[in-house]
Amino acid sequence: MQSDRSNGWEAVAHQFIAQRSSIGAATVQTWCQMLPAGASVLDIGCGTGVPISEALINKGCVVYGVDASPSLVAEFNRQFPQAQTACEPVEESQFFGRKYDGIVAIGLLFLLHPDVQQALIQRVSTALKPGGRFLFSAPIQKAAWADLTTGRQSVSLGDEAYRQALADAGLKVIGEYFDEGENHYYDSINS
Repeated sequence: MQSDRSNGWEAVAHQFIAQRSSIGAATVQTWCQMLPAGASVLDIGCGTGVPISEALINKGCVVYGVDASPSLVAEFNRQFPQAQTACEPVEESQFFGRKYDGIVAIGLLFLLHPDVQQALIQRVSTALKPGGRFLFSAPIQKAAWADLTTGRQSVSLGDEAYRQALADAGLKVIGEYFDEGENHYYDSINS
Protein backbone atom coordinates (compact mmCIF):
# COMPACT_ATOMS: atom_id res chain seq x y z
CA MET A 1 0.00 0.00 0.00
CA GLN A 2 1.35 3.43 -0.98
CA SER A 3 1.99 5.83 1.90
CA ASP A 4 0.06 9.09 2.15
CA ARG A 5 2.33 11.67 0.52
CA SER A 6 0.07 14.46 1.83
CA ASN A 7 0.76 13.60 5.51
CA GLY A 8 -2.92 13.11 6.28
CA TRP A 9 -4.30 16.11 4.38
CA GLU A 10 -5.93 14.17 1.54
CA ALA A 11 -8.07 12.27 4.07
CA VAL A 12 -9.41 15.54 5.53
CA ALA A 13 -9.38 17.63 2.34
CA HIS A 14 -13.16 18.10 2.09
CA GLN A 15 -13.37 19.12 5.76
CA PHE A 16 -10.45 21.54 5.27
CA ILE A 17 -12.03 23.07 2.15
CA ALA A 18 -15.27 23.69 4.05
CA GLN A 19 -13.66 25.32 7.10
CA ARG A 20 -10.84 27.48 5.68
CA SER A 21 -10.85 31.01 7.10
CA SER A 22 -9.30 34.30 6.03
CA ILE A 23 -6.80 34.35 8.92
CA GLY A 24 -3.37 35.30 7.62
CA ALA A 25 -4.51 37.05 4.44
CA ALA A 26 -3.93 40.57 5.80
CA THR A 27 -0.44 39.62 7.00
CA VAL A 28 0.47 38.21 3.58
CA GLN A 29 -0.93 41.31 1.84
CA THR A 30 1.24 43.54 4.04
CA TRP A 31 4.30 41.34 3.40
CA CYS A 32 3.91 41.20 -0.37
CA GLN A 33 3.95 45.01 -0.59
CA MET A 34 7.72 44.67 -0.01
CA LEU A 35 8.06 42.61 -3.21
CA PRO A 36 8.55 44.04 -6.71
CA ALA A 37 5.48 44.58 -8.92
CA GLY A 38 4.40 41.33 -10.57
CA ALA A 39 6.57 39.32 -8.17
CA SER A 40 6.85 35.57 -8.63
CA VAL A 41 5.85 33.83 -5.41
CA LEU A 42 5.91 30.13 -4.52
CA ASP A 43 3.23 29.08 -2.02
CA ILE A 44 4.47 25.82 -0.48
CA GLY A 45 1.74 23.77 1.16
CA CYS A 46 -0.73 25.93 -0.78
CA GLY A 47 -3.82 23.85 -0.04
CA THR A 48 -6.83 25.37 -1.80
CA GLY A 49 -5.08 28.72 -2.26
CA VAL A 50 -7.52 30.43 0.11
CA PRO A 51 -6.65 32.77 1.70
CA ILE A 52 -2.88 32.99 1.08
CA SER A 53 -2.46 32.58 -2.69
CA GLU A 54 -5.69 34.51 -3.17
CA ALA A 55 -4.19 37.46 -1.27
CA LEU A 56 -1.01 37.27 -3.36
CA ILE A 57 -2.91 37.08 -6.66
CA ASN A 58 -5.10 40.02 -5.61
CA LYS A 59 -1.90 42.04 -5.05
CA GLY A 60 -0.65 41.25 -8.57
CA CYS A 61 1.80 38.45 -7.80
CA VAL A 62 2.43 35.57 -10.19
CA VAL A 63 1.73 32.56 -7.98
CA TYR A 64 3.03 29.00 -8.10
CA GLY A 65 1.45 26.56 -5.67
CA VAL A 66 2.60 23.15 -4.48
CA ASP A 67 0.71 20.72 -2.27
CA ALA A 68 0.67 16.91 -1.99
CA SER A 69 -3.12 16.57 -1.63
CA PRO A 70 -4.80 15.94 -5.02
CA SER A 71 -8.16 17.21 -3.72
CA LEU A 72 -6.70 20.44 -2.38
CA VAL A 73 -4.71 21.09 -5.58
CA ALA A 74 -7.84 20.41 -7.67
CA GLU A 75 -9.74 23.01 -5.62
CA PHE A 76 -6.84 25.45 -5.99
CA ASN A 77 -6.89 24.98 -9.78
CA ARG A 78 -10.67 25.46 -9.88
CA GLN A 79 -10.44 28.78 -8.04
CA PHE A 80 -7.19 30.11 -9.54
CA PRO A 81 -6.70 28.70 -13.04
CA GLN A 82 -4.15 31.43 -13.83
CA ALA A 83 -1.69 30.04 -11.25
CA GLN A 84 0.66 27.14 -11.90
CA THR A 85 0.42 24.21 -9.51
CA ALA A 86 2.13 20.93 -8.76
CA CYS A 87 0.64 18.05 -6.79
CA GLU A 88 3.71 16.72 -5.01
CA PRO A 89 5.29 16.78 -1.55
CA VAL A 90 7.12 20.04 -0.90
CA GLU A 91 10.26 18.06 -0.01
CA GLU A 92 10.41 16.76 -3.60
CA SER A 93 8.84 19.60 -5.57
CA GLN A 94 10.32 20.42 -8.95
CA PHE A 95 9.22 24.05 -8.42
CA PHE A 96 12.39 24.51 -6.36
CA GLY A 97 14.32 24.41 -9.64
CA ARG A 98 13.05 27.94 -10.39
CA LYS A 99 13.92 31.30 -8.79
CA TYR A 100 11.31 33.43 -6.99
CA ASP A 101 10.98 36.92 -5.58
CA GLY A 102 9.17 35.43 -2.59
CA ILE A 103 8.24 32.13 -1.01
CA VAL A 104 5.53 31.59 1.61
CA ALA A 105 4.89 28.61 3.87
CA ILE A 106 1.88 29.45 6.01
CA GLY A 107 0.72 26.72 8.39
CA LEU A 108 3.11 24.18 6.91
CA LEU A 109 6.62 24.02 8.34
CA PHE A 110 5.72 22.74 11.82
CA LEU A 111 3.63 19.94 10.25
CA LEU A 112 6.86 18.41 8.93
CA HIS A 113 9.48 16.31 10.75
CA PRO A 114 12.20 18.55 12.28
CA ASP A 115 14.86 17.28 9.84
CA VAL A 116 12.52 17.98 6.90
CA GLN A 117 11.85 21.50 8.21
CA GLN A 118 15.56 22.29 8.22
CA ALA A 119 16.11 20.75 4.77
CA LEU A 120 13.15 22.70 3.40
CA ILE A 121 14.59 25.98 4.68
CA GLN A 122 17.79 25.14 2.77
CA ARG A 123 15.77 24.41 -0.39
CA VAL A 124 13.92 27.71 0.00
CA SER A 125 17.18 29.67 0.14
CA THR A 126 18.38 28.14 -3.15
CA ALA A 127 15.07 29.00 -4.85
CA LEU A 128 15.05 32.67 -3.85
CA LYS A 129 16.48 35.38 -6.06
CA PRO A 130 19.07 37.65 -4.38
CA GLY A 131 17.04 39.88 -2.09
CA GLY A 132 14.11 37.45 -2.27
CA ARG A 133 11.92 37.07 0.80
CA PHE A 134 10.71 34.02 2.72
CA LEU A 135 7.65 34.30 4.97
CA PHE A 136 6.61 31.36 7.12
CA SER A 137 4.49 30.80 10.18
CA ALA A 138 5.72 28.89 13.22
CA PRO A 139 5.29 29.20 16.98
CA ILE A 140 8.15 30.91 18.83
CA GLN A 141 8.02 28.27 21.55
CA LYS A 142 9.67 24.89 21.12
CA ALA A 143 6.75 22.46 21.34
CA ALA A 144 5.05 19.34 19.98
CA TRP A 145 1.27 18.83 19.70
CA ALA A 146 -1.36 16.94 17.74
CA ASP A 147 -2.59 18.87 14.70
CA LEU A 148 -6.28 19.70 15.20
CA THR A 149 -7.25 18.74 11.65
CA THR A 150 -5.19 15.63 10.87
CA GLY A 151 -4.37 14.42 14.38
CA ARG A 152 -0.73 13.98 13.33
CA GLN A 153 2.17 15.34 15.34
CA SER A 154 3.27 18.93 14.77
CA VAL A 155 6.64 20.21 15.99
CA SER A 156 7.86 23.77 16.46
CA LEU A 157 11.65 23.92 16.58
CA GLY A 158 11.44 27.15 18.60
CA ASP A 159 12.72 30.64 17.94
CA GLU A 160 16.44 29.95 18.41
CA ALA A 161 16.44 26.88 16.14
CA TYR A 162 14.42 28.62 13.39
CA ARG A 163 16.73 31.64 13.44
CA GLN A 164 19.77 29.35 13.28
CA ALA A 165 18.33 27.30 10.40
CA LEU A 166 17.59 30.50 8.49
CA ALA A 167 21.09 31.87 9.15
CA ASP A 168 22.69 28.56 8.10
CA ALA A 169 20.76 28.85 4.82
CA GLY A 170 21.95 32.42 4.19
CA LEU A 171 18.62 33.98 5.17
CA LYS A 172 18.38 36.92 7.57
CA VAL A 173 15.30 37.59 9.71
CA ILE A 174 14.19 41.15 8.96
CA GLY A 175 10.74 41.14 10.53
CA GLU A 176 8.11 39.28 12.46
CA TYR A 177 4.33 39.43 12.40
CA PHE A 178 1.36 38.18 14.40
CA ASP A 179 -1.94 37.76 12.58
CA GLU A 180 -5.49 38.08 13.91
CA GLY A 181 -5.38 34.41 14.99
CA GLU A 182 -2.20 35.11 17.01
CA ASN A 183 -0.07 33.03 14.62
CA HIS A 184 3.59 34.05 14.51
CA TYR A 185 5.45 34.70 11.22
CA TYR A 186 9.14 35.03 10.36
CA ASP A 187 10.03 37.32 7.45
CA SER A 188 13.53 36.70 6.11
CA ILE A 189 15.59 37.88 3.16
CA ASN A 190 18.11 36.10 0.97
CA SER A 191 21.26 38.11 1.60
